[in-house]
Amino acid sequence: MNTLSKPLPVPRISGDVSVEHAIHVRQSIRSYQDHPLEEKDLGQLLWAAQGIRNAQGYRNVPSAGALYPLELYTVSAVAISHYLPADHSLINIMEGDFRLELARAALEQEFIAQAPVTIVFTAVPARTEVRYGKDRSPRYIDLEIGHAAQNLMLQAAALELGSVAVGAFHDEEVATLLALPKDTIPIYLVPVGYPALSS
Repeated sequence: MNTLSKPLPVPRISGDVSVEHAIHVRQSIRSYQDHPLEEKDLGQLLWAAQGIRNAQGYRNVPSAGALYPLELYTVSAVAISHYLPADHSLINIMEGDFRLELARAALEQEFIAQAPVTIVFTAVPARTEVRYGKDRSPRYIDLEIGHAAQNLMLQAAALELGSVAVGAFHDEEVATLLALPKDTIPIYLVPVGYPALSS
């Protein structure tokens, strides 16, 4: 395990909520309580989206050729972090609260600054292009991110958390904020948190 990474709690593989119920209650939530996510819940969300499911290294979502081009980052009140599926851990990229900067990069969508964490889905296209070429690879990558994001949002629903998928943002600003490697592109943002209480 990376000595600079922080292990996350072991994910659960069973729960009290059925898949059918999670599908039924999942909806886009854009208003959140001012309450950080519990570490076990954040770990569960990341595992649902990109966790490793067996000793062969297969992940919880289908990937063309099992090439796994996705990389997940989190933006919270304390840090920007990178998820390491092999270790089920997080490694901090930058300490501090960058949620407002992320919201500004996402066309001033204020709920991103309010959410306790936003999970940023990025991709390394070269991993897929090596087998499928530059023309076909974008389709496979987009499909994979759709699978992963839906897993995450259904897991959020099962944990009684709110989430919403965001595709509107300035790519270069998000890439710069997260200090992404040059071969990595941001594709999707998913803010997650405890839904605001009804007044």
